[in-house]
Amino acid sequence: MSNSFMESPKLLFTSESVTEGHPDKMCDQISDAVLDAIMSEDPYGRVACEAAVKTGFVMLLGEITTDCYVNFNKVVRQVVKDIGYNGSNTGFDADTCGVQVAISSQSADIALGVDQSLEAKSGDADDTDIESVGAGDQGMMFGFACNETAELMPMPIDLAHRLTRNLAHVRREGILDWLRPDGKSQVTVQYEFGKPKRIDTVLISTQHDPDISQDEIRSAIIDRVIMPILPSNMIDDDLKIFTNPTGKFVVGGPKGDAGLTGRKIIVDTYGGMGRHGGGAFSGKDCTKVDRSASYAARWVAKNVVGAKLAERCEIQLAYAIGVAEPLSINVETFGTGVLSDVLIGQAISEVFDLRPGAFIRDLKLRRPIYLQTAAYGHFGRDDIDLPWERLDRVQDLLDATSSN
Repeated sequence: MSNSFMESPKLLFTSESVTEGHPDKMCDQISDAVLDAIMSEDPYGRVACEAAVKTGFVMLLGEITTDCYVNFNKVVRQVVKDIGYNGSNTGFDADTCGVQVAISSQSADIALGVDQSLEAKSGDADDTDIESVGAGDQGMMFGFACNETAELMPMPIDLAHRLTRNLAHVRREGILDWLRPDGKSQVTVQYEFGKPKRIDTVLISTQHDPDISQDEIRSAIIDRVIMPILPSNMIDDDLKIFTNPTGKFVVGGPKGDAGLTGRKIIVDTYGGMGRHGGGAFSGKDCTKVDRSASYAARWVAKNVVGAKLAERCEIQLAYAIGVAEPLSINVETFGTGVLSDVLIGQAISEVFDLRPGAFIRDLKLRRPIYLQTAAYGHFGRDDIDLPWERLDRVQDLLDATSSN
């Protein structure tokens, strides 16, 4: 996002979401189910677990170092069953699909830097317990928040996730019993000078039984899925709605498309509204800053907006593998800050400790909390309790900026 977004008198912005039955999302959930299984027994286990799916099989691969035993076959099948792929009529069967496992231990070279950071090795550590954890990889991570919704998320991705969650709800509850697990949503919002003014377009594509007509699908999806979610003050007579625009969506899931962990990183974050460092989340333990530092950056950005120091805030963090201190912290408020970005950045540095060991401690990340994030977004969730979504540093930020 650039400042021109805030200056445009009319701009359309679109975000998408996918259901838990989408093949890429299946893989994210499988990866995070493995992570949770290990975290529940071995909070210090190291996990980098990927999954791939296609017709009739699941492949599990990656690097895992742990003292506990995990029945990978059982974990995989339970996730697939819980999603709803439990028979040949859905195109994939949890009981009969093949499960292949190719797992090795974490590289000892990587472990050298994660087990003991550069600061701890050099004797420069001020806090041995915190400084002993080095970043598990290099890279940059982003966090974003804005005041468009109660959850401080961009409206397009917030609505897109709510639509897919509702699509899954009406399927699971049997309200629309002809639905199958795979599905997508897309929402286009019209902005004026950075403020959402109206919903322009909604798209739902959903897998379905072969015997239902598209007219029936459209009517039911509008009545049961779309309209209960859209805020009435954001819709008008010019709203455009598309349902299954190809005309048919019977073949879905892994039968229709191969799936892979980490291919929905924009769905997982801010729907394209905020920037992304490129690293996926699912299947990675908290020493992997691709995931954990993105959570920390969202925590910071949300508290900045929650404190009303800015209407929009993007935080960039950068790390070197094996080093505890971030290489850089960048603050961007897109001209909406009540103070300069420099002063807000100084307050952030006073209030937040952004070394991996510190935010792993503060956010309690060595717990089995990850499978619940693997579908419908890692941020802005009001249906689950996520520590990085808490507005618990608002007063501290206000105190740190009170003299400015």
